[in-house]
Amino acid sequence: MPVGFPEFVQNPENRCPVILLLDTSASMIGDAMNALNQGVSLFKENIQADTKAALSVEVALVTFGPVRLVQDFVTIDQFTPPTLAADGVTPMGEAIEYALDLLTARKEVYHANGIQYYRPWIFLITDGAPTDPWQDAAARIQKGEADRKFCFFSVAVEGADLKTLSQIAPSDRPPVLLNGLDFQSLFVWLSKSMKRVSSGKVGEAVELPPVGWGQVNL
Repeated sequence: MPVGFPEFVQNPENRCPVILLLDTSASMIGDAMNALNQGVSLFKENIQADTKAALSVEVALVTFGPVRLVQDFVTIDQFTPPTLAADGVTPMGEAIEYALDLLTARKEVYHANGIQYYRPWIFLITDGAPTDPWQDAAARIQKGEADRKFCFFSVAVEGADLKTLSQIAPSDRPPVLLNGLDFQSLFVWLSKSMKRVSSGKVGEAVELPPVGWGQVNL
């Protein structure tokens, strides 16, 4: 019986954590940022419409340009999509390491409260190139993926540095180049994926929906 955190006493369901790691640097200003904001709102709507996923999916939102924790982990009913604004440079390395530390801390909370959880997702969206050292972050991504501690997804908006992203992302899950600014289809896919994961068993492999919103350049 989970004890400690009231949210786990009230809702002891297995958790499905996902970190939205979003580039909000100055290059995203205008249509790209508007489309991203709409996509995040759609993600909440789609998850909340599914009874099981609404109890299981926990979302945290980290932006970079500079690095900010916009929303710590909450179930989707407690998540209010913010209106993100574009500003600053692209400290991608710092942002990834921050997200990894945030996830580690959340796992410790799960363990302390007897809560099981699905393999977490870190979902990076960027339209630029890192403006800080990123090699240590990449090494942590590679090791964490190899140890099956999380799934790391990277989405490249037009203008992103695909060469560097490909070195950060695991080799078996290369960056996906978004079709234009089709964030709506991306977040529909993400919500469908979360629904599939949260309806399965912890540790069970899940077939994800086909990616129709982008393309992988190998």
